Amino acid sequence: MDPQTPRDQFPFINARVARRWRKLLDERLKDLGVTQARWFTMICLQRGGGGLTQRQLAHLMTIENPTLVRLLDSLEEQGLIERRRSERDRRARLLYLTHAGERFMCDLNERANVLREEMLKGIENTDLEVALRVFEQVMENATRR
Repeated sequence: MDPQTPRDQFPFINARVARRWRKLLDERLKDLGVTQARWFTMICLQRGGGGLTQRQLAHLMTIENPTLVRLLDSLEEQGLIERRRSERDRRARLLYLTHAGERFMCDLNERANVLREEMLKGIENTDLEVALRVFEQVMENATRR
């Protein structure tokens, strides 16, 4: 039997690493009372900067708008985000972290940074740069479809 090629292994290893990383982060955030979908939404909102529309955030997260609405409703109920009317377009509502959301993100980022350092232990930055270029190319190829 022939050993699998790196191309054969790539999608499976990628999925396993991503699943494991999310599971470990989920365990470390359990006491904060948020699901994986909620903390991922918060991360995307923070990285996208304050004042994103729901459509922009859905695109950033690569999910459908109706799915995002339920997540935003629950985050708003928890007091972690708020929706504000846009000054430019009265129909649009912009998304912002609340003060509680910003404190939550500080805690989340501290825990995520510790996990990241544990997971990337022994890996050189030059190797990570190569991996990032590979993932960027894979994403670019996926968007061309």
